[in-house]
Amino acid sequence: MEDAGIVALYFARDENAIEQTRSKYGTFIAGLAGRLLDDRRDSEECAADAYMAAWNAIPPERPASLRAFMGRLVRNLAVSRFRKNRAEKRYAALEAQLDELAEVIPSGTDVEREIESRELGRAISRFLDTLTKPNRDLFVLRYFYGESVEELARDTGERPNTLAQRLRRVRLALQEELEKEEFYK
Repeated sequence: MEDAGIVALYFARDENAIEQTRSKYGTFIAGLAGRLLDDRRDSEECAADAYMAAWNAIPPERPASLRAFMGRLVRNLAVSRFRKNRAEKRYAALEAQLDELAEVIPSGTDVEREIESRELGRAISRFLDTLTKPNRDLFVLRYFYGESVEELARDTGERPNTLAQRLRRVRLALQEELEKEEFYK
């Protein structure tokens, strides 16, 4: 079933919408939650919560891309769960990704609060628009969808070290752009 049809089911409050979403995007949702949380039970709960969040958000929202919408929901839920359990140091994968970005994103008193600020988000979006499609896709897959460098290498056929260096150059370019826009004090 196409996204528009699934969204129409949500608008009709037809519970089949959740099953159709699970059928079309279940592997993507479970994989994303699993990559971000590194704990099977937490990732399963996060995926289930994403279906409920979609049910509660549609309507009034009408996503043009159900995949992107579900990806955003899962990622936000996973980050919330990560923050809740951070003191336990259970989520090394997401911690590593945040640490990589923390090296180039300016920090005030709280890096996570800075990341969430709307203006910084807009600056990062503007920066991503300047990248080549392969570098933009690489950045988004690594830092939004949480794919490991090894997964990216497997998908692209490039060596992990080559991709790690490309990601490093993109992060340095992001840092330079953020410095130009005076996000660093």
